[in-house]
Amino acid sequence: MRKIIFNKIVVALLCIICGTACSDDFLAETNPNELSTGSFWKNNVDLNTGLTSVYNGFKNTSIFNVVSENHRADMTWPGFGRPNTQNAFYLQTFNDAENDIRNKWAALYVVIFRANQVIENGNRLKETYTDQDKIDFATEIIAQARFFRGISYTYLYNMFNQGSVPIFDFVPESEDEFYQPVSSASDVKAFYIADLEFAYENLPPAWDGNVNLGRVTSAAAAAELGRSYLYEEEYTQAAVYFNDIITNSEYGRSLVDNIDDNFSEAGEFNSESILEVSYSVNFKAELNPFDSQNVSNTLGRSFSPGNLGGYRSGVPSCWLQMAYKNEAMDLSDPRNFVPCEDGSEGCDPVTLTRPRSYSLRTSYSLALVDDVDTPFYGGFLPGQVTPFNNKECAYFRKYSNWATVNSENDIVPNTRSGINIRLVRLADVYLMLAECLIKGGTDEGGLNDALALVNEVRHRSALQLIGLNGTGSYPGADHDNVAYSAQELMEHLMYVERPLELAEEGHAIRFLDLRRWGVLKQRFQDLSTKKYWGDNYVTTDTDGKVVTRWGALLIEGENPIAGGFTYVDYAQAAVNYSENLHGYYPIPNSEVTANPNLNN
Repeated sequence: MRKIIFNKIVVALLCIICGTACSDDFLAETNPNELSTGSFWKNNVDLNTGLTSVYNGFKNTSIFNVVSENHRADMTWPGFGRPNTQNAFYLQTFNDAENDIRNKWAALYVVIFRANQVIENGNRLKETYTDQDKIDFATEIIAQARFFRGISYTYLYNMFNQGSVPIFDFVPESEDEFYQPVSSASDVKAFYIADLEFAYENLPPAWDGNVNLGRVTSAAAAAELGRSYLYEEEYTQAAVYFNDIITNSEYGRSLVDNIDDNFSEAGEFNSESILEVSYSVNFKAELNPFDSQNVSNTLGRSFSPGNLGGYRSGVPSCWLQMAYKNEAMDLSDPRNFVPCEDGSEGCDPVTLTRPRSYSLRTSYSLALVDDVDTPFYGGFLPGQVTPFNNKECAYFRKYSNWATVNSENDIVPNTRSGINIRLVRLADVYLMLAECLIKGGTDEGGLNDALALVNEVRHRSALQLIGLNGTGSYPGADHDNVAYSAQELMEHLMYVERPLELAEEGHAIRFLDLRRWGVLKQRFQDLSTKKYWGDNYVTTDTDGKVVTRWGALLIEGENPIAGGFTYVDYAQAAVNYSENLHGYYPIPNSEVTANPNLNN
């Protein structure tokens, strides 16, 4: 057994709800073969088992909706077959009947209901304990449950009905108690802040041993608290939590040397990881891969090429491809040079090295047809192993199993992936703190410290640093030699650093960033005016045969070939997007129909 959430064990514990008492003595007899709340919640072992069901509920990928949430932003084109698509999230035409919206809502409330059972019974059991170790252990369990209840409510608050959703702080014991009205957004925020604060104060900064690998920590609570305050533009308060994560040695957090460790199966739970959800292909093979009880995910197929078992549910948008392709490397850094044969193009005859095709961040984020330095599936180069047809000029590497299999079809059972979803990592915290230090682009006082944080993230990937030559922590590195203002640095964070470092990661990071900055409509309008075209690229296939990858090399501008295809993204989103209609999801119609008290 390899891994799942924590303890490497899956416990499929359903919600335990009190039944209605019967007057008939015979019917009131306890069935010894069935669990009840009275017979189950007896001690900390039961609490820990119940907590496992909370962790297991949170791994439901409907909570994160990685594909749909990025279609809502400026990250992706929804699948193949340009120029037409019917995807309602990309077109900004979704409504309260969408399956993804309904499933997200339901999955979050499952976590909340399960967490409430642990919290309620944990508090009850604590009152019966006299042993301090038992009390402390129960408190840690409760703190984990409150973290998951809190983060579930942050997701509901940020995504649904302008933050106004039903609050459950108890275990319903009758059908009527499931029908709660919506609470005000301010009450919802106060509720989840209290949960996350409790978790922050009562969870350890780290857990001992592999047996606890994957348990949430006070660092995860600090990150979610800081993010919540940042989203409300409460920069000073947010910075308190971000600084704690970065400077507190008990957390032991540091940027990993290789950015790919943040995306690969081999690099899971590394020193940069703050919150990630664990998956495995080693269990529940009998389930449909899309079953919500599965412990694997299907994201490997979502982003990989069609000939390699992929669905191409989301391919990188044109602007994102070009931004990655144009990333400047630090040519003083030896990591940006690879060995070459004397006399080959770009080869230095003295060192027998040449510059990389693309930056390390670009190569480990995207598969590009002309990247001749970073292997893809089966150890072959991207242009060798996939044809880049159907007007597809790039694929996301994140979430795909390119490093371990020849094709997604090779994974057994199929349509599964064991790669973890990284929700929060240290680089994200660095960039959020940088935004706080410049107060969202209005304060020059923290500019140098903010630049230093951004450059730590860039230096990790051997990118050209930003700022004046000879400054900062790496004065000998290549810089862009620009004297940034706070506003200019904010623009860099908005349109370069955060999207390129964190593409497809976290929970709706890009959408929520663009919405909170108030630029989403304008962003769609600006991007809809940009044009691109695909030039042909000649390479060799896996057999060494010379082949042409037609239209695979994306170039910005109007297609110079008469009648040639020109790419335009977000034309309909620019027209359709409305903050009032699409800034938040509506409460799903299934809830509206079922809950008579929703608006009472």
